Amino acid sequence: MSEENKGLNISARSFIMAIIIIFILMLATYLLTFLIPGGEYARTVDENGHTVIDTAAGFKYVDGGLPFWKWLLSPLLVLGADGSGALIAVILFLLVIGGVFNALTCCGLMNYMLERLVARFGAVRYRLMAALVLFFMAMGSLVGSFEEVVPLVPIVVSLAIGLGWDAVTGVGMSLLAAGCGFAAGVANPFTIGVAQTLAGLPMFSGIWLRLLAFACIYALLLLFLRTHAKRTEKETSVQPAAEIKSDADPRMSRALLLFGLIIAAGIATVISSGFIPALRDYTMIVAVVFLVAGVTATLVSGMSGRELLRKFRAGVVAIAPSVLMILMAASIKYTMVESHILDTLLHGAVGAAGSMSRAGVILFIYLICLVMNFFIPSGSAKAFLLIPLIVPLAQIFGLSPQLCIVAFAFGDGFSNVFYPTNPALLISLGLADVGYGQWAKYSWKFQVLNLLLTAALLLFGLAVGYA
Repeated sequence: MSEENKGLNISARSFIMAIIIIFILMLATYLLTFLIPGGEYARTVDENGHTVIDTAAGFKYVDGGLPFWKWLLSPLLVLGADGSGALIAVILFLLVIGGVFNALTCCGLMNYMLERLVARFGAVRYRLMAALVLFFMAMGSLVGSFEEVVPLVPIVVSLAIGLGWDAVTGVGMSLLAAGCGFAAGVANPFTIGVAQTLAGLPMFSGIWLRLLAFACIYALLLLFLRTHAKRTEKETSVQPAAEIKSDADPRMSRALLLFGLIIAAGIATVISSGFIPALRDYTMIVAVVFLVAGVTATLVSGMSGRELLRKFRAGVVAIAPSVLMILMAASIKYTMVESHILDTLLHGAVGAAGSMSRAGVILFIYLICLVMNFFIPSGSAKAFLLIPLIVPLAQIFGLSPQLCIVAFAFGDGFSNVFYPTNPALLISLGLADVGYGQWAKYSWKFQVLNLLLTAALLLFGLAVGYA
C-alpha cells in the first residue's frame, strides 16, 4: 500500500473517453428523430396514482421532431423534466461520495483500513471474493440496491489491488455483482415488486425460478471473476497480521470502528427497506449515512474540522465533472420523449412480435427490455412503461405473465453494468479510475455468457410451465 494519501483522483483520460462516447450516443439519438415518426400511447392513472399505458385506447401517430437548440441544451433541460427528482438525488449522492472519500483518503484512514483487511484475508483471498460477490448480489436481489453500493466500490477496488488483483476485478466483485443480483430479482421491490403489482400478481410470487437464476448467475460470475483474477494476479508483500496488530494506531482504530459501525447501520437500514415501504426511496438515506460515517471517522482520526472542510470541498470539485456525464446520459431519454419517438419504437417492437413462436416472443420481450434499458436506466420507470404492453402480449400468445416479468427483470438489470448511459456505472468507473473502454473490453464476455444463460433459463421456464 502506498504511504501517500493523495486524495480522490478521477482519470482525465477516462473522463474524456466517456464524454466522447456519450456525445456520440446523444447525436445518434437526435438523428433518429429525423428518421422515426412521432407517436404516443394513450396513458391513464392507475389506482395507486401511477401513470401507465392504456392499451385499450391504443397508439396514434403525432407530430415529432425536436428543435436543435432543445437538443443542444438537453443536458440542462433534463433537470426540469418529469422524474428529475431522482436525477438530482443521484447527483447530490455523487458529490457527497466525492467529498467523503477524499477526506477519508487524505486523513490516512483508507490506507489504514485496507492494510488490515489485506493482512487479515490475504491468505484466503478467493474465499473473500466469493463472500463479497454473494453479499453484493444479495443486496441487489433482496432489496434492490444498485446506486446505493457505489460508495463501497472504491473500497473493494482498493482491496482488490491490495490483494494482487486489478481494478476491474474490484468493480466486478462489487458493482457487477450488485447488478447481477438486481437482475436476478429474487425479491427486488423496484423491478419484480412493481412489475408484479402492475400485472395483478401477488408480490414476489413465483420465487423458485428467480432463486434458481440467482444461483446459476452467482456461479457464472464467480467463475468469470476467479478466472480473470488468477490470470492477472500479482505477488503481494502482505505484512503479517501480528505485525499489523503491533503497529496499530489506537486513534485510527477507533475511527475505523466508528466508520464500520455507522456503515453497518446504513446497510441494516437498506435491508429493512424490504419490510418498511417508507424506506424504499433510500438513495439520499445512504448518502446521509455515508456522510455521517465519513465526517465522524475523519474527525476521530485526528483531522481538524477546518482541514476536513477543505478536503471535502476538494473531493467535491474533483468529482464534479462526472455530473456532466450523468446529465448527458440522462438527456438521451429526454430527447426520445420530447421528440415522441420512444412510443413509436415501442409500438413497432410490439407489432414485430406478431409472427413469432411462443419461445421467440419470450426472448423478444427480453430483447425489448434490454434495448429500452439503454435509454431508461430506472427499473421502476421502465416497469410502468413496459408492463402494460408486455402483459397483454403474454395473454395473446398464451405466455405466463410471471415468465414475462422474469424476462423484464433480466432485461432491466444486467445491462446496467454495461451501458454507458447508466449513472451508477459512470460514477463507479470514475472512482475506480477504470476507463469505459477498459471496462467494456473486460466485461463483454461475461455479458454474452450471461445472456445465453438467462435466455436458457427463460426457455426452461417456458418448457416447465412456470407460472
